[in-house]
Amino acid sequence: QVQLVESGGGLVQAGGSLRLSCAVSGITFSAFDLGWYRQVPGKQRELVAAVTTGGSTNYGDSVKGRFTISRDNAKNTVYLQMTSLKPEDTFVYYCNARHRTWTTINYWGQGTQVTVSS
Repeated sequence: QVQLVESGGGLVQAGGSLRLSCAVSGITFSAFDLGWYRQVPGKQRELVAAVTTGGSTNYGDSVKGRFTISRDNAKNTVYLQMTSLKPEDTFVYYCNARHRTWTTINYWGQGTQVTVSS
């Protein structure tokens, strides 16, 4: 059974930091590209950050320079370090794992709420 379990969300003041974690099980972790997405109800999920199996990273324009994605293949975990948080970063954040070759093999976590107060 594949599981992606996010943690680390919560309420933080503007300018603060949070680190999200996503523990993954049930897949060959090293064969999957990983990403963090965010969404508000009724709108499309947007890419926050992604890291490939080779370690290349990609960021959404609104978070460049503030957020850092990393993966630990030994712990089957992907992280999102968020700094200089803004109220507009308030979303539900979702972890995603997509096979590097067969991209239709795609899994999502249940989401974790991040709320940034002004």
